[in-house]
Parts: sequence; structure tokens; C-alpha cells
Amino acid sequence: MAQTIKISDDTWRFEDDSVRFFLFIGTKKAALIDSGMNVPDAKKLAETLTDLPLILINTHADPDHISGNGGFDEVYMSQKEEGNYRENGGTGSFHPIHEGEVIDLGDRPLRIIDIPGHTPGSIAIIDEKNRILVSGDSVEDGNIFLFGPRRNMDRYIESMKHLLDFTDMFDEIYAMHGSFPVKNDLIGKVIEGAQLIRAGKAEGSPVNLFGNEVILYKFPYAGFLCEK
Repeated sequence: MAQTIKISDDTWRFEDDSVRFFLFIGTKKAALIDSGMNVPDAKKLAETLTDLPLILINTHADPDHISGNGGFDEVYMSQKEEGNYRENGGTGSFHPIHEGEVIDLGDRPLRIIDIPGHTPGSIAIIDEKNRILVSGDSVEDGNIFLFGPRRNMDRYIESMKHLLDFTDMFDEIYAMHGSFPVKNDLIGKVIEGAQLIRAGKAEGSPVNLFGNEVILYKFPYAGFLCEK
């Protein structure tokens, strides 16, 4: 069972082993953002905290973010992520979302930003009222996965540069892994690290991760797990 932690009267986080997900509550409805790795009853868990209609938004469709999706008939997610979602056993109908769309929970607009790279349909979400960025796995001080099918380092770098255009809209970052919260300057730092790796100017160490031989590039601010 995930640990439930109150951030404010209308915002909760759930710590599920090495991953977290969030509940944002507006005046008309609430949004569960991701549904964890080991929480098939994520919807019921959220419904203990709010009586409002509940929607599910996924930052992306890696398996550690969709364990509770089966409790929902519909999922809000980038259309570019549907292949990844279905391959990982994702169910329910698809409500496509894309950059520039605003999902208003009632006096709590959530702005969608496309940030492909970690996965083709990765998104970030700006909680405009509370000046929060939900970054999925793309901005964190843990180890960012950039190996295997669908990962793309060049697109990741482009997306992080794009995300810099929105930094005047948020004051802190809610990542799904690593420390909580993290500071905005981490975006510039992960760009720097990714560019050093891409240019062949960073030293990495081979590691075995879930049976995959990959290279870990470890910086003071974050790590990157890349193709060997």
C-alpha cells in the first residue's frame, strides 16, 4: 500500500516504493496524476480523499506509472504514448491530450506541455494556480532512463530546452522519482548533463539493470541510464 502524504488541503502525494504519484483537487473535479507501480486500487485510495468526480492523467505509460489505471474507464494521455500504454497492458479508452491543452479542475487549471524523449508521449503538467510543475520522469535528481525502445536522447534535450520557456509559470517541480520537491534549476542541469553525454564528454560506468547492460552517467544533480 502506498504511503499517503498531505501536501495541502487540495494536494496529496502517494509514495509507492521508488515512485510517487499525485492527487490534485479542484472545486469541480479532481485528477489523479499517474497511478503508481504497486497500487491497483489507486482510484479507491484517491476517493477516500475527495468526493468530487475523478479523472486520471498519465505523464507517460511506463509500467511503474500505470498500476492503478485499470480502475478507470478512461485515461488522459498523449496520443503518442498509446503504443507504449497498450504494450504494457494498459486498458480503458484513450482521451488524447496535447501541448497547449488546459484541463480545468475548477479554479485549478492544469496546462499540458509535450516533452518527448524519455518516452514518445511524455508530458509535463503545470498547475498554474499553485505554480507547480509535474515532470514525470524527465526532470528528477534520481536516474533518468534513456535506454531501450522508444527512448531518444536528442528529443529529450530538445524537450528540456522547450521546458525552460515555461519556468516563469512554476516555482517548484514535483517529480515521480527522487527527491520531493526539486528546484527549477534542475532543468538546466539535466540539459547540461545530457549534452555532455551526447557529445561523448562524460564518463559512465557499466551496470546491469533488470537484465539490461547499460551505462550509468552519474552527475552531482542526477544520473542518466543510457545504451551501452
